[in-house]
Amino acid sequence: MNTLWNDSLSGFWSAWIIVITLGTIAFSAWILFANRKTDKAPDAEGNVETTGHPADEIEEYDNPLPRWWFHLFVGTILFSLVYLVLYPGLGNFAGLLGWSQEGQWEEEVARAEERFTPIFAQYQEVPIPELARDGEAMQVGERIYQNNCAVCHGANAQGGYGFPNLTDDDWLYGGEPENIVTTLERGRNGLMPSWQQLGEANIENLTQHVLALSDLEHDAESAEQGASLFASVCAACHTPDGTGNQALGAPNLTNDTWLYRAPGQSVADSIRQTLRNGRNGHMPVQQAYIGEERVHVVAAYVYSLRFQD
Repeated sequence: MNTLWNDSLSGFWSAWIIVITLGTIAFSAWILFANRKTDKAPDAEGNVETTGHPADEIEEYDNPLPRWWFHLFVGTILFSLVYLVLYPGLGNFAGLLGWSQEGQWEEEVARAEERFTPIFAQYQEVPIPELARDGEAMQVGERIYQNNCAVCHGANAQGGYGFPNLTDDDWLYGGEPENIVTTLERGRNGLMPSWQQLGEANIENLTQHVLALSDLEHDAESAEQGASLFASVCAACHTPDGTGNQALGAPNLTNDTWLYRAPGQSVADSIRQTLRNGRNGHMPVQQAYIGEERVHVVAAYVYSLRFQD
């Protein structure tokens, strides 16, 4: 922002910018006028002055710029000087018009708020399940989602590695309207500690037990050995039966849905990697960026995704 930049400039750097800027313009003007030529008539023998450096035996006439071209260059120099008088560009000089990027942005935001605040106020009065079936409101919600959420959860809201799919029924913190609103208003921070200290043998036993919880192919004997270890180190968050705890954001381990499974990676390798290294998920607070009234609309849009084919 120009205001922030101007405030940070010392007198030396402000003067430095002014000298460099005006010096460059003056140097350009000097080159233009110093090389200005007038048309010269041929001499008595009909010869015309050339540049003196032929190429392929072809000589180039040393003619001046066309007048319109010369005037165009002069116009650009005059334009630059007028611009620098009216707008910021010369160090700490803010320009006679007092324009700044920050000021223009604030004006545009104020106009947008004046126009759209009544609309969002109307949406705010509608319960999320009802608003989720309002096609016009969901078009608004989708645009806000695409601008603020799609970078992580994808344009189709189906997530990616480490980013939850918002179109299914598997929710780390619950998929009811109040849960979605809380996520947007407060953000989420999930932590899965590393269990590297258990040793590779125990990590393998835990892996086989977690595979068994989802009825996936596993080593029965190893899974049985991992059951008691799961009860002592994992059940506090994931519950004894592995169905997870939405109050903690602990995922369900029985439904074959894996947040950190990379493309081409086996489920077993994904589980081993999680146990060895742990996981640290972060969902930033969105209310600070989009405002409370837009949180309501986005929550309704996310809630509506479950109704889409």
